Amino acid sequence: MARIKIDMPDNYTFTTELPVRISDINYGGHLGNDAVLSMIHEARIRFFNYYHYTELDVEGAGIIMTDSAIVYRAEGFHGDQIQIDVAVGDFNKYGCDIYYMLSNKKTAEEIAHAKTGIVFFDYKSRKVIPVPEGFSACMEKDTKQ
Repeated sequence: MARIKIDMPDNYTFTTELPVRISDINYGGHLGNDAVLSMIHEARIRFFNYYHYTELDVEGAGIIMTDSAIVYRAEGFHGDQIQIDVAVGDFNKYGCDIYYMLSNKKTAEEIAHAKTGIVFFDYKSRKVIPVPEGFSACMEKDTKQ
């Protein structure tokens, strides 16, 4: 079976930090895969908040996650501080990908690479809608800086 590979971006527009809590540790004694998905969800919420958006209101549109991929590169342990760098890319008519680089804040060791695909959604009509122009313009501007 082919391994998943995520082509990570060179530049990130947002950074946040999260601690590895005891509830994030699995039976193997390290950061569990479910906890990593939860951490990138929290990072996505913080990313949107940084730009004064929410997952239900990005220029009037909501979002829905269409897929996710995580590639594990090293273990994380209870008490580690995880730095999560976030970038947006691969825009299409209805959505884009959000990339997450998780690394140990103290050692700079990469813990995981992750990507979530999102589409924009009108929750009233229950339909996928085009990417809001204000969002794509904001992300394009920040990516170039």
